[in-house]
Amino acid sequence: MPLLQAISSSSNVSTVLFFGTLGMLVLAIGLVVFIVFHQRKVIKYQQQLQRLEEEQQQILLNASIRWQEEERQRIAADLHDDAGPLLATARLYLNDNLVHQDISTQLQSIYNAKQIIDDTIQLIRNISHSLMPPTLKNFGLESAINDLFQKISGSGAINASCRFHDYRERMLPQRELLIFRVAQELVNNILKHSNSSFIHLTQNNSDGKFYIRLHHDGKGITQADFERMNKSSVGLGLKNIQSRMKVLDGSVFFEKDASQTFYKVTLEMPVSDTTSL
Repeated sequence: MPLLQAISSSSNVSTVLFFGTLGMLVLAIGLVVFIVFHQRKVIKYQQQLQRLEEEQQQILLNASIRWQEEERQRIAADLHDDAGPLLATARLYLNDNLVHQDISTQLQSIYNAKQIIDDTIQLIRNISHSLMPPTLKNFGLESAINDLFQKISGSGAINASCRFHDYRERMLPQRELLIFRVAQELVNNILKHSNSSFIHLTQNNSDGKFYIRLHHDGKGITQADFERMNKSSVGLGLKNIQSRMKVLDGSVFFEKDASQTFYKVTLEMPVSDTTSL
């Protein structure tokens, strides 16, 4: 009997060990399978995220290309429609027959041609200023935005004001121009679409970041609206804003104030030194 009990006990231990080992093996296999499937899901998610980022990059690139093309077409149209006729008219006054005219007629023709050429020079200067505003070029971002807001306020259509707190050193001209164009596009959108009674801009630096904030009390959009429009075929101006902010290594945020009384747009970018865009 003791021998049979010992054998039975040994058999029970072996059975327990067998099933225990089998259970651990099944658990280990299950864990490996779970890790493999989870890893595949992570890889798939990362691939989807990468595709979305690539699509977004392509949208921004297309928007930038379209904006540049539209800008070139606008300049070409201005030169063709305005400068072209002026120069053609000046040429009429300075035709080959002028040498056969009397002195009085020659002087009058030269004077008329000079007036037309002066008008053409002013026209081309205006086109040049639209590409790089002289106030921005000569005095910097703060002066250019102040000038923009003074002109808006001077129209009497809307109360416009701005204040810079931490703009002590000028940035590279290309960086200032990008920031100015973004602010200008935002202001234009507010003027055209929001029906606001006021617009206020502030600038400050905080924690190594350069901030510009726009407040207005009209109709606006939230970040969700902005992201949805960026993924669609509409809102070229907003896509231009996004592409320029990406060049600046910055971000733009649209929100409604907690008081629900006005909208706020925030431009955030690194505080730049004078040697990097």
